[in-house]
Amino acid sequence: MSDNRKVAFEIVYSLESQDTKYEEYKENVDMFLEERDIHGKATTKYIKDVVYGTKRHGKQIRKQIESCLSEKWTYERVSKINIVILEIAVFEMLYLKTPYKVVINEAVELAKSFGDTKSPSFVNGVLASIVKNNEIDKEGEAED
Repeated sequence: MSDNRKVAFEIVYSLESQDTKYEEYKENVDMFLEERDIHGKATTKYIKDVVYGTKRHGKQIRKQIESCLSEKWTYERVSKINIVILEIAVFEMLYLKTPYKVVINEAVELAKSFGDTKSPSFVNGVLASIVKNNEIDKEGEAED
């Protein structure tokens, strides 16, 4: 999994776990990047795009995820780790237009590293449904 994606996951997870208000994101993100000695224009841009984008498009992303959960699962019942992995992946596919195969592979790797034993297959299944529901082709573009 990419180091940048892992850092983005850690930041989003931390901010959501602490219920940080959006107005406080910049200070927290800058502090996190500085503590980890993360620099480089492309690196910090990607991380900030993901962190701010998942929050900014949170309602739409949540609807995408909820539409793919089985009847016995509610959004609140899914572990926070899996939710954050899914949020980042959905954001990347729908808003950054990252190819879905890359996104799903990276999300499954995050789930293996941070989730429980069922997380990888759960994340893979939800993301596959999102790809199908949005008719995303192999290049990552939603078909018209």
